[in-house]
Amino acid sequence: MNRNKAKLKFFPNRFEIIENGDHVICAISGKKIPLQELVYWNVELQEAYFSAEEAKISFEKIKNT
Repeated sequence: MNRNKAKLKFFPNRFEIIENGDHVICAISGKKIPLQELVYWNVELQEAYFSAEEAKISFEKIKNT
């Protein structure tokens, strides 16, 4: 993985690459996520998550606000 961060637009079941790169950053953990491994994101918040665990943390934050 090189150091080119991608910019994405998230949709249900897919994402569109706005700016080329090879990874995005998890909104919760700050970990790099290679685009080929990106599985979890939030369309409304336009956030990517490293794993289901980070996605759950984000969901819980939203639920409790």
